[in-house]
Amino acid sequence: MKKALSVVLAGLMGLSLVACGPSANEVASQSAEETTAAATEAADAAEGGEEAAAAEESDGPIRVCIVYSGNLGDKSYNDSCNAGALQAVEDFGIELKSLEGTTAQEWEANLVAACEEGYDLIIGASSNNADHIQKYAPDYPDIKFAVIDTTVDLPNVESISFAQNQGSFLAGAAAAMFTTKTDIDGVNADKVIGWVGGMDVPVLHDFYTGYEQGAKYIDPDITILQAFAGSWNDPLKGKELTLAQYEQGADIVMNVASGTGPGILEAAKESGLYAIGVDLNQDNDQPGSVLTSMVKRVDNACYLVIQSVVEGTFEGGSTQYLTLADGGVSLTDFSVMREYLGDKFPEDIVEKCDELAQQIIDGEIVVENYEGFGPNA
Repeated sequence: MKKALSVVLAGLMGLSLVACGPSANEVASQSAEETTAAATEAADAAEGGEEAAAAEESDGPIRVCIVYSGNLGDKSYNDSCNAGALQAVEDFGIELKSLEGTTAQEWEANLVAACEEGYDLIIGASSNNADHIQKYAPDYPDIKFAVIDTTVDLPNVESISFAQNQGSFLAGAAAAMFTTKTDIDGVNADKVIGWVGGMDVPVLHDFYTGYEQGAKYIDPDITILQAFAGSWNDPLKGKELTLAQYEQGADIVMNVASGTGPGILEAAKESGLYAIGVDLNQDNDQPGSVLTSMVKRVDNACYLVIQSVVEGTFEGGSTQYLTLADGGVSLTDFSVMREYLGDKFPEDIVEKCDELAQQIIDGEIVVENYEGFGPNA
């Protein structure tokens, strides 16, 4: 702008020297007026250019990157998160990038890469990303971050977690009732149920806390077998652990293992026994072998945080806790197993689970949390 004004002033001075007729005062006055007009025009042009550039930048799509701990295609947690993101692409026209990884080093590297790319929103899809967000988010204050399934207390991070203990309470109650139905093929007389998790992380202990409490609410003397595969992406290990629990007397095992989970469900099918699905509705993954699934609405969590950025309502430093009453967790409707078992299907399980769910919503049953989880964590 300064250069443009210099050129304008030089031109005007030249004109004032060669002009004929007007007095010196008239020339000075005219020059001053023209100089002011030229300066105003140049300033308006510069301001207009800045506004145009800002408008062009704001008109671009919101850029979102999701960092996964594990791979897509797990038919569980990660696929649920991705479903919410894809819905946001359809509804809001965002630009979406998904970064997958199976080790802590990959998760950290992916998060750093997303930060360097300057995305508008970076979502850590699971609690495995929490430490990395805690470490790097302060260095990128202009980037909005979200973490699902845990809490990170930073001014540019929004946290969304779930009452998976409440949903798991219902799953444990269903399993404890089902294991007594010896008229159903494969159900033995032993009051033993199982539970197989992916990685040994705190959020899975919150799952197990609810599962154990729900099972013992039905039968205080029931035996519950517990195992961790140590991986989100090892279906063979999941299958091995599940078969071992069947050998110890369990006839139904809950899957809480993301990409390891398909092995758990496969073990149920091959053994003629039963499982409970997790995160997504897995009832049809092995029809007739999955009693119900404990659905965790990771898709809603992902969608809602993207929507908040699109609509300008993102609240850094906030935490949402989605409960049974909020629709954050629930059991599926047992319809696949009902169709498979026909007249042998135990309707009393459905009725009891509905009753227990209402008691939890009403506060008559308080489901315990693993340490560090819950609405006040």
